Amino acid sequence: MFTNLEHLGLAVHDLDAATDLYTKLLGQGPYKKEHVASEAVDTVFFQVGGSKIELLAGTSPESAITKFLEKKPEGIHHVAFEVADIRAEMTRLRQEGFTLLNEEPKRGADNKLVCFVHPKSAAGVLVELCQTISPTTHD
Repeated sequence: MFTNLEHLGLAVHDLDAATDLYTKLLGQGPYKKEHVASEAVDTVFFQVGGSKIELLAGTSPESAITKFLEKKPEGIHHVAFEVADIRAEMTRLRQEGFTLLNEEPKRGADNKLVCFVHPKSAAGVLVELCQTISPTTHD
């Protein structure tokens, strides 16, 4: 079950410039900066009420963010939803006919297990499922 809009992921060319812009826009600085080597991205997170804004910048030509920005302008890259049980949601979504980009959940930024739903099966939107990693979470 989806429990919350977790964050909006925004693809940017220049993470420092975007961080400055969103700091001014939101009237507060980010709470976290993180490098995710497995995805070749640097991320910055802002808390906005019960949700977050994640700025993403690719760190290599192979990064999905770098490739996204070669085709599209800066802006919304994905919408992320928090789930209570990511494996159960992955099974449910497959049964409902959605195409997942991951066979198994993987570690993502901000202490999460993540899985992505292919945009072609979600009305053109890249959807991310997020489950907070806890001591009892198995990844």
